[in-house]
Amino acid sequence: MPLTELDQQLLQRCLQRAPRAWEDFVDRFFGLVVHVVHHSAQARSIRLTREDRDDLCAEVMLNLIKDDFAILRRFRGQSSFATYLVVVARRIVVRQLLKRRSVVAFDDAIARPAETLLASAQERPDRSTEQREEAKWLLARLRKTEARIVEMYYLEGRSYEQISRSLGIRENSVGPMLHRTRNKMRRASRA
Repeated sequence: MPLTELDQQLLQRCLQRAPRAWEDFVDRFFGLVVHVVHHSAQARSIRLTREDRDDLCAEVMLNLIKDDFAILRRFRGQSSFATYLVVVARRIVVRQLLKRRSVVAFDDAIARPAETLLASAQERPDRSTEQREEAKWLLARLRKTEARIVEMYYLEGRSYEQISRSLGIRENSVGPMLHRTRNKMRRASRA
């Protein structure tokens, strides 16, 4: 199926950075991305939370705009634009799912993740002073916003939406920030 006139115009508007072009693109194709996320996880028997789904959708959208819409610029019209987006989105989602699976396997096999240490130190005051001190030490290694997001999510049990409103950041940036912060905490705990 060739590129439709509507998709061609939308693609050109995005590449030219026309006003509201990206918003129109998201309105038209976000449902497709959500479908790809669900289907990819289901095909691999992975259960996703709402936050996981939002993180994966955000990852796809971020990759689409990265490097001045490089992925969109590579579209050659040899298939429908929707088909191209499905293939691209599936590759991104599968890569992220595999990466997450390996992180979980590492956490389970090698060491408890730092966030679990933080939560257990907060929940059980009978835990050793050493664990509480390590949790404080890890939090001290983070920037103020990172530490606050970790505390709000893991210790206070707040949702991405609540964190977003409280800190004045976009909701779809909370998941990636938590991911980067977890990695930073893992590296610090191994050092």
